[in-house]
Amino acid sequence: MDVLQGTLDMLILKSLSLGPMHGWGVSQRIQQISEDALRVNQGSLYPALHRLEHRGWIRAEWGTSENNRRAKFYRLTVVGRRQLEMEERAWRRFSQGVDLILAAG
Repeated sequence: MDVLQGTLDMLILKSLSLGPMHGWGVSQRIQQISEDALRVNQGSLYPALHRLEHRGWIRAEWGTSENNRRAKFYRLTVVGRRQLEMEERAWRRFSQGVDLILAAG
């Protein structure tokens, strides 16, 4: 299942809240934690990472990956952590609303 529009930023921020990682790692983490329910295609991931960096929610620096390749590593900023908290609250409220509608007679 593809990631719903508007949720990719939150999923990336949440993935990076667990520690810095490169783009491929973010994609893999989302897929693994969702138990393969969510997959992020590279054509959506890298523009999103660039957008989040531009907003100051993440910061990037070059490093060496686990397979000894040069890669850009991303980390969450303080502003990004606050944004993640706001987005998590909004998502939980939205999700509860949908659950209430689905549970209605």
